[in-house]
Amino acid sequence: MEKKTTSFRDEDTEKEPEINYRGVKAMPFIIGNETFEKLGAIGTLSNLLIYLTSVFNLKHISAVTLINIFNGTTNFATLLGAFLSDTYFGRYKTLGFSSITSFLGLFVITLTAVFKKLHPPHCESKDISQCIGPTGWQMAFLLSGFGLLIIGAAGIRPCNLAFGADQFNPNTESGKRGINSFFNWYFFTLTFAQMVSVTLVVYVQSDISWSIGLAIPAMFMLISCFLFFGGTKIYVKVKPEGSPLTSIAQVVVVSIKKRRLKLPEQPWKSLFNYTPLKSINSKLPYTHQFRFLDKAAIVTPEDQLKSDGSAVNPWNLCSLQQVQEAKCVIRVIPIWAAAIIYHVAIVEQQQFVVYQALQSNRHVGTSNFQIPAATYTIFSMLSLTLWIPIYDRIVVPLLRRITGKEGGITILQRMGFGIFLTVLSSLVSAFIEKRRRNLVFTSPALGLHSERGLVSSMSALWLVPQLSLAGLAEAFCAIGQVEFYYKQFPENMRSIAGSFLFLGMAASSYLNSLLIYIVHNTTGKAKTGNWLPEDLNKGKLDYFYFLITALGIMNVVYFIICARWYKYKGSDDTSSVELEMERKHFV
Repeated sequence: MEKKTTSFRDEDTEKEPEINYRGVKAMPFIIGNETFEKLGAIGTLSNLLIYLTSVFNLKHISAVTLINIFNGTTNFATLLGAFLSDTYFGRYKTLGFSSITSFLGLFVITLTAVFKKLHPPHCESKDISQCIGPTGWQMAFLLSGFGLLIIGAAGIRPCNLAFGADQFNPNTESGKRGINSFFNWYFFTLTFAQMVSVTLVVYVQSDISWSIGLAIPAMFMLISCFLFFGGTKIYVKVKPEGSPLTSIAQVVVVSIKKRRLKLPEQPWKSLFNYTPLKSINSKLPYTHQFRFLDKAAIVTPEDQLKSDGSAVNPWNLCSLQQVQEAKCVIRVIPIWAAAIIYHVAIVEQQQFVVYQALQSNRHVGTSNFQIPAATYTIFSMLSLTLWIPIYDRIVVPLLRRITGKEGGITILQRMGFGIFLTVLSSLVSAFIEKRRRNLVFTSPALGLHSERGLVSSMSALWLVPQLSLAGLAEAFCAIGQVEFYYKQFPENMRSIAGSFLFLGMAASSYLNSLLIYIVHNTTGKAKTGNWLPEDLNKGKLDYFYFLITALGIMNVVYFIICARWYKYKGSDDTSSVELEMERKHFV
């Protein structure tokens, strides 16, 4: 058990409440909660595309668009959830409320499968346009379940990592090791939950019963709630300290107000440089980027100070520390933007590979057993899971000896390599799809059928290379992003930092929907035919993959430019600036 040492205010003898950090003792509740929460959420969402087309009789494009909008809204909502958590409720209350809401959302979606009146009648026709679609109230009931899931994810996703880290004392060596260990367990449980969901749960949903298959994730989520509240008495519950976004807003507003003022030659020495004694944020050195924001820290005769040295009105005067914290956040945004195209490539793998598998030979050898189409995404998870220990135990030590860097390579280099791998993944996907479609017409699989059209004799295992590359890309870029945001944001913005990964995924969902809409409507009117029809054999999915590849190549170039420009948090510009000034004076 770790204990936080007490501290005193300036001249106040009143002690702060002593915090008992339970560390590892709290992990069974938190890790267990997260495992079952992921089993519940992923168990429902991983096969949702097929559920919408086979049970609710939605057209492929409509289902894909609905899921993209749902994913985008869910991920964007994490910023609101992080804001409310940091400003008003704290992570414990946010996670508790969100867990219950997620369970209710999964329960509502389960009811749509259990009761016949809550979904359209089953359709035997292969042409989905001939099927009866959902009524308005059936769709409204389904969307209410989606809405509850959005509210739940808005609180769970940005707070999970931060709440787990709250249980360790960040000021002790054992606490720091505990935090690092927790991050490893977090990604392990996430991948474990994904693998179970896309194998066992998807198999039950596809081959046994949708009612049972959706009830299982709902039960997982209920168990997650019990585990979370079971550890209530031993949790460290960090109280909210107000919105850190307000500080950034103040810097922007004040810099605009003082835009006509002239900056001093040595701003790191001349600007208002007050730092609160109890701030959890690390002291940041001056950086030369975004110099226009420095004007927010220029002291004018109208600016008044309190007895402790702070500004009377922070909307008229900001400290240099505030300015540097705002710069940290702004610098991250171009890097975050590059991750959007990366996420688009990953989303395409998760969505279209299911339909590619449906129209490929999914039999294992000569047996009658067929691998469920939605289960093929497990190969990306397997490559991620297998690569992480190899990378951590073998590759990193080797690179460390060569480069002298603690992580072997920088975080941005890790992210950049992951983005490059998505280009290779999309390119391989295009050639595999071309082969699959060619074999449909030259060598169709006899005795196999799909509701979407003819089945190619190509084994669906040919999809493994593209999925493996996508998994490796995530091992580099997705985990790299989490580490990047966690380390580059100010310490009091850790929840918001946790939401940035999901904000990138949100933007990619909307961009993906727009991309599919443009391609579908543009090519649908062309003589060459629609690239993305219901029956992939009649389309040009390989052309679409080539388009994603081209976007990926441009994104790699953009990322390299941003990475060369980026300055890591804590980088000191003052030495280089002073040398440049001395050179000018000498000349």
